[in-house]
Amino acid sequence: MDYQLLLLTIAVSFILAVIAAPLFIPLLRRMKFGQQVRDDGPQSHLKKAGTPTMGGIIIMVAFTLSFLKFSVVNSDFYVLLVATLGYGLIGFLDDYIKIAFKRSLGLTARQKLAGQLLVGIVLSILLFNAGHNTGISIPGTDVSFDWGSWFYYPFIVIMMMAVTNAVNFTDGVDGLLSGVSAIALAAFAVVAMQATSIAAGVCAAAMIGAVLGFLVFNAHPAKVFMGDFGSFGIGGAIGAIAIVTKSELLFVVIGGVFVIEMLSVVLQVASFKTRGKRIFRMSPIHHHFELGGWSEWRVVTTFWAVSLLLAAVGLILSKGL
Repeated sequence: MDYQLLLLTIAVSFILAVIAAPLFIPLLRRMKFGQQVRDDGPQSHLKKAGTPTMGGIIIMVAFTLSFLKFSVVNSDFYVLLVATLGYGLIGFLDDYIKIAFKRSLGLTARQKLAGQLLVGIVLSILLFNAGHNTGISIPGTDVSFDWGSWFYYPFIVIMMMAVTNAVNFTDGVDGLLSGVSAIALAAFAVVAMQATSIAAGVCAAAMIGAVLGFLVFNAHPAKVFMGDFGSFGIGGAIGAIAIVTKSELLFVVIGGVFVIEMLSVVLQVASFKTRGKRIFRMSPIHHHFELGGWSEWRVVTTFWAVSLLLAAVGLILSKGL
């Protein structure tokens, strides 16, 4: 795969995002698409109430235009596009309900689950019709197993639910998700080059450019938030890239920050329901550090550094795939 194609895709997507942001941010402000802040969150976040949200439209527009322009059209292309836009649509509906009804919660957990299940089934059908390899490799080893379609496709549906929710949990501090996702996507772009999947490589590149362009306006203090529209779309892209490049389990390493964020929520809920005690000051875990006195910038840079380390480890392990 030509790395120059990926660099061009990143550049074009970045420019599109930087151009789109000044157009959409005032529009979102005029439409009063302001962020609803949780009352039980860090007090420093209360001043963010009213900041335009649903900025994921900037990411998704830049991504879609550049992906359509530079990607080859094959079975991987359709899987990647449906995953990104399909899960993004769930996030869009969640954001819209929050804004329309002026509340911090949008779709119910059951409604989100139903939407994620539906998109996962569509992806499974696309993969099945394309004759997708149902084997799963253990990163860094020569070990792989194939328990057939009856195991693999339910696994894919569950995996995509986990990935999109894990990415969504990581959003909540200015610039955090934009930076962490760009790092993870860069690692997966390398994996895609190794797997010679042009569509996956271009998908990763298009999303890298889009989130970096968005980061220009999302860095602290944020002028716009991506909302669930952006975070679910990013999660859909990352999960689909891992699937089409046959690096499903590698996500646990490269996307380790996302996994940690999700586990912090699961452990917090489980502990409170079973013992009546919280493990963290607040979950997801980035809020735990904020309530411990860390500045937003310290939280963000620390998580970026951890993400860089995990991405490097993931790439070392990918050599053994």
